[in-house]
Amino acid sequence: MTYPATFGNCLSVSIVLYQSPLEPLRSTLECLVGAAQYAVTDKQLTRVQLTLVDNSGDPVYAGQVRALLSDLVFDDFFAIKYVIADRNMGFGGGHNLVLPAIDGEFHLILNPDAELAEGALRAGLLVLQQDPGIVLVSPAVVGSSNEPEYLCKAYPSVLILSLRAFAPAWLQNMFRARLEHYELRAACSTGSQANVPLASGCCMLLRSAALRAVSGFDERYFLYFEDFDLSLRLRQSGRLVFEPAMQIQHHGGYAATKGTGHIGMFVKSGVRFFNDHGWKWI
Repeated sequence: MTYPATFGNCLSVSIVLYQSPLEPLRSTLECLVGAAQYAVTDKQLTRVQLTLVDNSGDPVYAGQVRALLSDLVFDDFFAIKYVIADRNMGFGGGHNLVLPAIDGEFHLILNPDAELAEGALRAGLLVLQQDPGIVLVSPAVVGSSNEPEYLCKAYPSVLILSLRAFAPAWLQNMFRARLEHYELRAACSTGSQANVPLASGCCMLLRSAALRAVSGFDERYFLYFEDFDLSLRLRQSGRLVFEPAMQIQHHGGYAATKGTGHIGMFVKSGVRFFNDHGWKWI
């Protein structure tokens, strides 16, 4: 399926919160506004609608978020809506709350700890505007210390996921080539655009029509693997590409560093993913 190329478009953005630290969130919002302003000035955008979905269920935290928003200055083209979910919907469910209200041509799924470079939106929108066969653009990513992160992935295996989550460094080093292949390091290190099988929910720039066509995220995935599942379903209608000119800084971490609760959710979602899309053991 292809979608018509258009210019001078509207962008919707969704960010899901769950007790998300406020200062990284402030930086995320400030960078988003800066990137949007750059794209508006370059006539890639006319309007931005940001929706913050708060899954926290904490009135104190909600008051802190409102205070943060009141401190920020938003230009006339940039509208923001703060939604408090009546229950914790999970990552995908939170983003899906925004789906019925999306009215722009493009939609950005963004983490509250991801900072867009000034030209990031412009670069990503150009890709979608110029090639109707592309449905998702994934950015080049650096971490907190400016080290490269490889968030696009090949189809995973149980071995690879186990090595990444649980293996000591010496054992990971024995499988370094396999791990780097999974991270698509060769394809995403050339400085050129590349087709990718799976994209990270940390930052996804999508055609709204394609996202609506697959009904957004599968809410059976409460946390983890919902982005891989979405990637595979989106690929039925178009290409997913890594675009090195679209750049972000990501301050997140891996499931294995977040305690046993997150590891349990990671394993549960991983089993669901393989059941849905096919097991690959090695």
